[in-house]
Amino acid sequence: METIKVSEAKYLKDYCINFTFNDGTKKIIDLKNELWGTIFSPLNDKEFFQNFKINDFTIEWKNGADFSPEFLYNYEESIS
Repeated sequence: METIKVSEAKYLKDYCINFTFNDGTKKIIDLKNELWGTIFSPLNDKEFFQNFKINDFTIEWKNGADFSPEFLYNYEESIS
């Protein structure tokens, strides 16, 4: 099986991002409940949260925060 990667990510609103993975799976994920701890707490600022980029395999922010593509792919509380 091919390694899961984020191929597209589009900010929607609040802490919701629309993800497309390299196998074609699409998910809208609300990350609000994941933004705790030293590296993720700055992402509670919605303006900062919106400014992510896609690297070779997932999304990341300027402060080095990222979520593994496997975590995002298997995230159960996605929004339909």
